[in-house]
Amino acid sequence: MARIRTTLVVQNTIRLTDRLIRVRLGGPGFASFQPNDRTDAYVKLVFPGADGDVTRTYTVREVDRAAQEIAIDFVYHGEEGIAGPWAAAARPGDSIDLMGPGGAYAPRPDADWHLLAGDESALPAIAAACAALPADAVGQVFAEVAGSADELAFTHPEGVELTWIHRAAAEPGERLAAAVRSAPWRDGQVQVFIHGEAGAVMHDLRPYIRKERGVPAEWASSISGYWRRGHTEEGFRRWKSELAEREKTAPAGVQTTRSSQSR
Repeated sequence: MARIRTTLVVQNTIRLTDRLIRVRLGGPGFASFQPNDRTDAYVKLVFPGADGDVTRTYTVREVDRAAQEIAIDFVYHGEEGIAGPWAAAARPGDSIDLMGPGGAYAPRPDADWHLLAGDESALPAIAAACAALPADAVGQVFAEVAGSADELAFTHPEGVELTWIHRAAAEPGERLAAAVRSAPWRDGQVQVFIHGEAGAVMHDLRPYIRKERGVPAEWASSISGYWRRGHTEEGFRRWKSELAEREKTAPAGVQTTRSSQSR
């Protein structure tokens, strides 16, 4: 089914950190926006380009039905890319088209504990998931950011331990993977949500969760990359498609070769 294309209007922007900008979108078009119950709800933002429209995928941080607004957090890397510079320059009254939302994950109430991990790109979904957890939920959250200035407070149940990981000069996802692997493994049935740089997630953390820890697919269905170093979103889609094809043809028990991580 085709996604509905909606035009929303910038209501305000907030600099959460030097690298993170929150844009609130609303206006008359909100009436045609149909929120779902997924905590990883995402939309395709449509940006005009020289050769036609360009889309970029972003998680909806929150939906405020009373104010008829949605909030989207953008990681800003200066003038690099399309979406970040747009968010930095956005002013109230500007409009943007989007399609969606999609999404597939929400915390299960029958899980004994929850494991959530990711970098800046996954923080909106992780924060939304933590907000949806019951007060007595238990689990672990691992959040990788560049440094202490990029830590962003969000609410989570008392029994959910939040660990901030500073990337510093390490490769994206490297310290995140090490932290998840070295953490004590709890008893009981876990539900897993892990997203971030695709190389670290798909080649390290997914095999760890699915093979080494033996978590069934139904409890670990949301483990994948949100982005890939050195690739635009279009290039990342091709990389994912090629990886999926390699995994289909690989012999049982054999992992596919790690892709190049050069920019």
